[in-house]
Amino acid sequence: MIKINLFKKEKSFKKKDFIFHTHFYWRIVLFCAVVIIFLSFLFSYRIFMQINQDHILSNTNDSGQSPMINKERIKKVLNYFSEREKKSAEILNSSAPVADPSF
Repeated sequence: MIKINLFKKEKSFKKKDFIFHTHFYWRIVLFCAVVIIFLSFLFSYRIFMQINQDHILSNTNDSGQSPMINKERIKKVLNYFSEREKKSAEILNSSAPVADPSF
């Protein structure tokens, strides 16, 4: 008797003699990591040197002291805060004009 197999099921779809070389890909990953680390060190060193050369206080006088603050400006700020304190005290001490309906 002859047996005819029209539909042959293949159980394994792997290619013959195929080897996945993980060692090669790990070398690529490690090389990229080393390059990124090296470039980050160069970049951070360049930024450090730029910051190190900048002057700390650009608005200093020749004597090395910072400029004086205007007294009128300080008085305006103090008056503003004292007015705010008075308004806050008035609001806290005043009684509520509408009774609370939850009582």
